[in-house]
Amino acid sequence: MNGATTDAEESADATTTDAEESADAASAGPEEGHTGVTPGRRRPRALGVLLALALLATGGALYAEGRQLRDTPATANLALTDAEATARVTGDISDALGKIFSYAPGSTAVTKAAAQEVLAGKALQQYAALFGQVERQSADQKLTLTTQVVRAGVIRLTGSSAHLLVFLDQVYERRGRTATTASAQLAVTAELRGEHWRIVEIGST
Repeated sequence: MNGATTDAEESADATTTDAEESADAASAGPEEGHTGVTPGRRRPRALGVLLALALLATGGALYAEGRQLRDTPATANLALTDAEATARVTGDISDALGKIFSYAPGSTAVTKAAAQEVLAGKALQQYAALFGQVERQSADQKLTLTTQVVRAGVIRLTGSSAHLLVFLDQVYERRGRTATTASAQLAVTAELRGEHWRIVEIGST
């Protein structure tokens, strides 16, 4: 009797356990019970979607940042991107300053003519107003001035205008006296007129 009772109880327990497992599977819902897909298998797919969204967001942010950098005023400055144009304006302005600030008692007319070619606007007006005094001083004191550009840096350059900082060495010579050397710094604004750069404003720094 006891053996039969024990077998019957074990059979009942097994039946009860199977029924509970079936009930648990049914209560799991369509995502787990009917599809057979467990939570552990769904995570990699969900993570893949999140990674894709993150990459898209990062790519969009980088594109916006790159466009902002391209649109900044710094990229419009050819002095940072165009070595050939920068060298051209530096050469033209250096040559021009050497001509208009170099003269001798018998050659001021050459200097005046050079100023007409390399200066324009405000710079030409100021230079013309002062050059009469320079001519008299050069003739009376037998003064010779030689100017050489030792360094010129382009601060900003566009297709038609340029701003430069220029360093000069100037040698003053009076007849019968020892030559004197002096240094100067100029802020120069230039504009492209035709094929050459012309100085439109000169200021001290």
